[in-house]
Amino acid sequence: EVQLAESGGGLVQAGGSLRPSCAASEFTLDAYAIGWFRHAAGKEREGVSCITSGGSTFYTDSVKGRFTVSSDNAKNTVYLQMNSLKPEDTAEYFCTAGIMHYTGTYRPDYWGQGTQVTVSS
Repeated sequence: EVQLAESGGGLVQAGGSLRPSCAASEFTLDAYAIGWFRHAAGKEREGVSCITSGGSTFYTDSVKGRFTVSSDNAKNTVYLQMNSLKPEDTAEYFCTAGIMHYTGTYRPDYWGQGTQVTVSS
């Protein structure tokens, strides 16, 4: 069974950085794309970033230039480096494993349990 485990969230002041990680088990990163989603209280869930098995990366506009997604195949782990954090980045962050369609649409098939990121002003 595909399993994803996030860690590395926390509380940080605005302008600070965090690097949540997503450890994959029961599959290798060359089998799926890995997408990060976030869900803030009172808001709809939002796709944040995605990295394909080939290493292509995608970001939602609000995090471009601030967030960087990367993978370490040796550790079977994906990281989301988050810099210049803003209070509006506060949310629970989930990593997912899924399929990147050739049209650029990502479909998550498996979800981790989430890690909370809180940015204070």
